[in-house]
Amino acid sequence: MSNPLIYTLFAGLFFTQAVFGQTVSGPSYNKPSAGPPASFFSAASTINVQAIKTAVAQATGVPKSAVYDVNGAATKVTIHNDYMSLPTGAAIVFVSNMNVDCDGIDHKCKGNPDGEDATDNGELAAYEVPWVVIPEHFQKAYSDVLPGNNLAAVICNNKMFYGIYGDSDGDSPEDIGEASWLMARTCFPDEDLNGNNGHDALDVSYIVFVGQESILSDSAMNSKYITDFTQLRSVGDKLMTALEKNLKNTSRSHNEHF
Repeated sequence: MSNPLIYTLFAGLFFTQAVFGQTVSGPSYNKPSAGPPASFFSAASTINVQAIKTAVAQATGVPKSAVYDVNGAATKVTIHNDYMSLPTGAAIVFVSNMNVDCDGIDHKCKGNPDGEDATDNGELAAYEVPWVVIPEHFQKAYSDVLPGNNLAAVICNNKMFYGIYGDSDGDSPEDIGEASWLMARTCFPDEDLNGNNGHDALDVSYIVFVGQESILSDSAMNSKYITDFTQLRSVGDKLMTALEKNLKNTSRSHNEHF
């Protein structure tokens, strides 16, 4: 016969973990080769990664301040707003390359002699925080829905990882297609990506959620570290599921109309 007391204690422990999530010590993971494992910020297996990737590739809407250079070259990448006004899971999307951004407390990372010691809303740790970068001009144009710490996702090698919008690029010209050391090296573990060596192929899908419901709360992060990766994954899965559902509804309505 089961012990009611043991059951109660176990249930209480489970509930506490479910509510408060997986708390981590940021500094313990803030190392070039010892960042949080991919499982900490991977999307749930229930997310249809291929469907989201296709939707990003098919986006065509062009808002203001939307076209940016890739590595300062003639190649241009456009940020699209097709899904920016969805009732839930609203996001901007684009497809680009992936360079490494080490601004923040890890600005002296390999190959990064000109890094800055601050990010948009603090001094995030590039080795510990998975983040993506948005061109400064675009962020300022849409600062009401992109205040910083918005949930973001990337699709690379047909895998999806969650992060936040953590920094902006203010170079001249402004580049697009950057992510933190952790995000970049998780996406492409065999390419030794660093501040001076990026992934050049335009095959990375970026999804950055907009609006207040997309902002990762202070209970899950501070100015330097993400402290609760369970909350990051939970909010990411919630928003991505909403986006996926709305994409299906939009497609269904379109087919029925035509």
